[in-house]
Amino acid sequence: MSKRKSNSGSEKPNKRVRAVEEEAEEEQQQQEEQNVGPPEAQLACRNGTDVGIVLSISLKNFMCHSLLGPFSFGPNINFVVGNNGSGKSAILTALIVALGGTAQATNRGSSLRGFVKDGESSAEVSITLYNKGRDAYKPEVYGPTITIDQKISREGIRTYKMRSKSGHIVSTKKEELTCILDNFNIQVNNPMTVLTQEMSKYFLHTKGEEDKYKFFMKATQLDQMREDFVYIKTTKHLTEAKVEQHGECLKDLKRTFQEKDMCFKSLASIDEMQTKLGELQKQMAWALVTEMENELLPLQEKLQSDRCSTDKYDEKVEEWKTKVEEAEKKYKHIQERLDGITQQVQELQPKSAQLKSEAQRRNALHKSSEVSVHRCKANLRDLDKDKAQLSTRINELKLSIKQTTGAESQARTERIEQIQAELENLTHQVSTQGQQIDQFQHASSRVKDELNRMRVEQEKLQRSIESKRRNQQMMESSRSNRLRRFGEHMPALLNAIQEAHRKGQFRHRPRGPLGFCISLKDPELALAIEVCLKNHLQAFTCDNYEDEKVLKNLMARVFAKGRRPTIITSHFLPKIHDTGRRAVNDPDYPSVLQALEIEDPVVANCLIDQRGIESILLIKNFTEARRVMQGKNPPRNCVQAFSKEGDQVFTNRNYSAEQHRANFLSGDLEEEIRHLQREIDNLMAQHTHFQQQMKKVDEDKKLNDSLLSRAYTEQKTSKDKATKLQLELTDLQNVEEPQSEDLQPLEEDLQEIVSKMGSKRAEYEDARTQMAQLKLSYEEGEQEYKQHKEQISSIAEEADLIKEELSKTEQEVTKCKHHRKHYDEKRKAHLSNIQSLESSLETKEQDVQTSTAKAEEICSERMEVRRTARSLDSEISRLKIKISTQRDQHVDREEVVRQYYKAMENYKNMAQQMKNLNNFIKSLDSVMSRRLKAYAELRRFLSARCKYYFDCMLAQRGYTGSMSFDHKKETLSIAVMPGQGKKGELGDMRSLSGGERSFSTISFVLSLWAITEAPFRALDEFDVFMDMVNRRISMDMMLKVAASQINRQFIFLTPQSMSSLPESDLISILRLDVPQSAIEEEEQTSVQ
Repeated sequence: MSKRKSNSGSEKPNKRVRAVEEEAEEEQQQQEEQNVGPPEAQLACRNGTDVGIVLSISLKNFMCHSLLGPFSFGPNINFVVGNNGSGKSAILTALIVALGGTAQATNRGSSLRGFVKDGESSAEVSITLYNKGRDAYKPEVYGPTITIDQKISREGIRTYKMRSKSGHIVSTKKEELTCILDNFNIQVNNPMTVLTQEMSKYFLHTKGEEDKYKFFMKATQLDQMREDFVYIKTTKHLTEAKVEQHGECLKDLKRTFQEKDMCFKSLASIDEMQTKLGELQKQMAWALVTEMENELLPLQEKLQSDRCSTDKYDEKVEEWKTKVEEAEKKYKHIQERLDGITQQVQELQPKSAQLKSEAQRRNALHKSSEVSVHRCKANLRDLDKDKAQLSTRINELKLSIKQTTGAESQARTERIEQIQAELENLTHQVSTQGQQIDQFQHASSRVKDELNRMRVEQEKLQRSIESKRRNQQMMESSRSNRLRRFGEHMPALLNAIQEAHRKGQFRHRPRGPLGFCISLKDPELALAIEVCLKNHLQAFTCDNYEDEKVLKNLMARVFAKGRRPTIITSHFLPKIHDTGRRAVNDPDYPSVLQALEIEDPVVANCLIDQRGIESILLIKNFTEARRVMQGKNPPRNCVQAFSKEGDQVFTNRNYSAEQHRANFLSGDLEEEIRHLQREIDNLMAQHTHFQQQMKKVDEDKKLNDSLLSRAYTEQKTSKDKATKLQLELTDLQNVEEPQSEDLQPLEEDLQEIVSKMGSKRAEYEDARTQMAQLKLSYEEGEQEYKQHKEQISSIAEEADLIKEELSKTEQEVTKCKHHRKHYDEKRKAHLSNIQSLESSLETKEQDVQTSTAKAEEICSERMEVRRTARSLDSEISRLKIKISTQRDQHVDREEVVRQYYKAMENYKNMAQQMKNLNNFIKSLDSVMSRRLKAYAELRRFLSARCKYYFDCMLAQRGYTGSMSFDHKKETLSIAVMPGQGKKGELGDMRSLSGGERSFSTISFVLSLWAITEAPFRALDEFDVFMDMVNRRISMDMMLKVAASQINRQFIFLTPQSMSSLPESDLISILRLDVPQSAIEEEEQTSVQ
């Protein structure tokens, strides 16, 4: 092929220069056409050219062109070169439309009628495809080429003509064109077969990642495979539906076959059937008699058994009646004993108080006499000290006169030593007495603390007694009104609420107390539910805050003092909350919501919102509750659980209940009242015992205080004595030489002291005698009081035992009454059952007699029949139908046999079809499973190849990029960075320049070309936005790819002159002339 020459389109020559160039180009084009020759001649020189390539195309009245072509294309690389308006896009559009593409696929219009030139009635397009080789389509019919002629009318209707090599019209159907395109693998709607300028310009940087992924799927035909799979799946579902329909039809055919089979088998003699019918009727008559007699036997046995067991019921009733009488006698006897003991205690109480008062009086006299004795003793001691001092002084004076100075000094020294020894003893004695005082003080403090503690406990016990009494009074008053269990003022409050609601003060009537609005399904769970709900049982709920204010005013008026019920404000709903998602559902244990019967949805919703009763389990056994909640797999949605004793169990901890009885929800009110009375009696006994202990501790405190006072006195005496000795020692140490003085006054004083000591000693002895007598009297009184007190205590202990025995006896009486009532009711029901059995038996016997009489009329001798009357009746009915049918129809034997075989054949054929369809569905499932796996593997393989080729294409320009597939989300993200290595960050392609985007587009298109198959590829204005460098690199890349695929045809449309292309036998250039309208417009512009 000769070298091609062309001018650059960037310059604007004048009219003369353009004319010269056009002439030169025309001559060159004629020379090229002479050198190139017809397409068939070129293909003859090429071996292995793929079928389906475009040999030529011609257009008539298409778009704005009256006539274009015919244009011949080479087998490998073709460049369609021309300025804008020369017809390049028209050729590409005609290629798409002629091969069955839609108007939308061309991006040139929305309807085919827009392609018809203005003023013309129709447009025509003719395309010739190569059809020679291994994959040729009907070569014996079409020959080496196939010509497709398409005509588009002004209304947008198109017609096809498929011609052979000789011009013979082979077909005019669109289906034939579809088969040709499928055989050649031509997809004009696939952008990898025909890529328009608009698609190449916008599909990467204007569409989302989902659209890019769809573009990839369409280019690789994976979307077609997926659509085929969806179609196959839909076909499978339709087949399954047909199988179901055929199944119903098969049942009808089977039923028909069975009917015909019965008719076939029923071709017996009518006389034989009539005889058999009579025999069956006889058997039927006696079978009915036998069945009725058999029905009598269990009734008779049951009646006999019940009559025998009547005596047992009578014995049981009498037995428990006797036990009730014995228990009541025992209870009465114990009650009398308790009353006697109580009266005895009451009689002893006044005497006990009198003895205690007398003992206290004697103790006071004894203490007074003891004080007198101590006072006399102290006076004697003081006089004795004064006497000793005077005697000593007199003796000292006498000695001082008689003895020498050395002897006085020696005596004084001895006295000093004696005084020092006495001072040492006194010091030790004071220390010992101090320790005793500390011990007495400690004991006094301990007794005082114990007394204070006992007072606190006594007050607590007294409050508990008062609380129990209030509860007892409230329960007794609730016998007539259950509301009083929730507070003595509760009925008045509810009446006030009703009155206010009647007057219209509430928008919605408040609900409450909530415990009054619920009831238990299992009474054993009363304590557990009461501990769970706590204060919510006495609470009220309001719909809005205005109603809450009105209710608060009513409560303030009714509850003047004391604690008021809680008010919960929440919008009222007409239906109970849907707790399906967050509720606990355990097959063995109920939730609080399931254990309650709540008619009002407002109350149920309030407890669900405030306490979450749908997620709290009730497990009666505490050990089982811990095992369930604290195991490896606690129940789903369960936050806590309660045992029937009220113990609370979480997943990681548990708490014991402080409450031991249900106050609001218990079912047996009388039992609760009796239980409260027993608790009050026990608390009163504890209170009495506690008072006795407090009196004893108080007496110990007084005794300890007296001993402490005595110890203080003795310590004071010892200290005074030590002080006197210390003074004496000081005097002795400071004494001077004695001098003579008058001894007469001292001796007189001594005599006076001696006389006083005699009188005081006599007084002391009298006081001691009186104190001893008073002490003996006090001890006798105290002993008598203690004996009397012990007698009362022993009687009280005996009374406690009797009370406990009385409580047990009361329970036994209740139990016996319950059993007596139970057996009495069972006996009544038993007697009623016997009466009904006797009546039923009498009726049955009459029926048996009637049936026997009828059977004897039919057959005088009784027959032994083993079959049931029901089976006999069924057979008689069938036999009658057969006889009636044969008598009515009178169908001959041949017709019955013919219908039988026909029904059998239809049934077998349908059954075989059903079997084949089921086998087909199973095979289809297996094939689809394998193909879906292959589809996923192919998609992964094509994605990897596309990434590889895209990186290789970008690398030729020194670009880097990434391509990320997400097949689950069906997205494809592409990022490109111009430059070397990783110096920059990858960015979206919209951030690139026009040339860079076009180059990236070419790279992506070439990577898709590398992984897809098609006989030809068309690319429109691929380099319109490229600079010279990118255009050269892109051109080299495309030529390299085209050269590596010599069996494929490539058609490139470009406005460039392509003068720089290398010389090659693979390259063909089709130059389009500038349209005459464009030349005239340019000439007018030049003249102006």
